[in-house]
Amino acid sequence: MDISVVIPLLNEEDSLNELTLRIDESIKSINKDYEIIFIDDGSSDGSYKKIVDLKKKYPLIRAIRFRRNFGKSAALSAGFQRAKGEVIITMDADLQDDPAEIPNLLKKLDEGCDLVSGWKKKRHDPISKTLPSKLFNATTRVITGIGIHDFNCGLKAYRKEVIKELPVYGELHRYLPVLAHWNGFVVDEIVVKHHERKFGKSKFGARRFFNGFFDLLTVLFITRYRQKPLHLFGFLGLVSISLGFLIDLYLAVIWFQGQGIGHRPLLFLGTLLIIIGVQFFSLGLIGEMLTSARASQSIYYSTREELE
Repeated sequence: MDISVVIPLLNEEDSLNELTLRIDESIKSINKDYEIIFIDDGSSDGSYKKIVDLKKKYPLIRAIRFRRNFGKSAALSAGFQRAKGEVIITMDADLQDDPAEIPNLLKKLDEGCDLVSGWKKKRHDPISKTLPSKLFNATTRVITGIGIHDFNCGLKAYRKEVIKELPVYGELHRYLPVLAHWNGFVVDEIVVKHHERKFGKSKFGARRFFNGFFDLLTVLFITRYRQKPLHLFGFLGLVSISLGFLIDLYLAVIWFQGQGIGHRPLLFLGTLLIIIGVQFFSLGLIGEMLTSARASQSIYYSTREELE
């Protein structure tokens, strides 16, 4: 199997006919064997029945049906586990991602990339989606140092070895390029077409934006600081202790000048900051001990070819 197209969906019954037809046309144009894996993430409409009907015409379709809505990350994880293709394409089911871009994604992979992310440079979405998305992408670029413009684009292409090494849970699906980069894979992007939604309504909500921020912190922990927790907690501890020391030094000076300090809130703040700083250092040291204990089991590299 050359290509697995993994498509999470929630209440997208009306778009599935056209989506399947366009995927079939796109991949047949480059003479590749493929499969489509639909993951019905707890739809309440007739989406799964539509998939069953489509399978009669397209035997290459496979499907997974969740008992309830578990989220996009869970759906992608289930699809990745069952994918048989050497290349995995992901896309949304709402027809806003264009299946005609699949050959372009594959071409970019052939240039040496391991993960290619789509960039919806010209989006056809309301400002309630585009503005938070721009803020989210800009924040992620600054914090991670990865120059991807559209981390949350559903249209991506992965080599199979990439998805085998990436954890996908919570809301981490939008950070797969970050996780892949920190695991040593080559990540790049291409500009892709984006269309207006034809059917149904968007599942985007404000909660997803806040969840994405917390998951960004998770990504930083499990990538940049996983092998060196003291670098993070030690820095926070140093800042906290330094501030507490400066506050207490100021109070000591004015105490020697004869002023009372027992009633000053600054005394309690300075002491509290020093205690918190010591706790940060302790957390970092415990993290370093745990990291050292499992260091022999760590994998620091992955390779596509190996000579022995």
